[in-house]
Amino acid sequence: MTYTDEHGGYRWLAVDFEREAVNHSVGEYARGMGHTHGIESFRAMLKRAHKRTSRKVIPKHLQRYVAKFAGPHNVREADIVAILAEFMIGSPGKRLRYRKPTADNGLFSGALS
Repeated sequence: MTYTDEHGGYRWLAVDFEREAVNHSVGEYARGMGHTHGIESFRAMLKRAHKRTSRKVIPKHLQRYVAKFAGPHNVREADIVAILAEFMIGSPGKRLRYRKPTADNGLFSGALS
């Protein structure tokens, strides 16, 4: 089940996912399990973290930036042993090389935008 608000941009989700929407424009913010509190909370946390650490988000690295905060957010209720076990299972053979995050951004000037 995918929960959204009534924004028309989410209508396409109904093609592939079961969707339930709440209607914020009439004061409805939750209907049973249907609400957008979780994603709104995540967005607020991401925005606060960005303001503390960065001047702007580079589109090239947006997915990495979101993933950096999504991981801890998704396991926030798990105990430390479970978190470390998942980390150990997923980490063999993975490393981030310097050349990957500093790769060419495709701009003629080489500027970071």
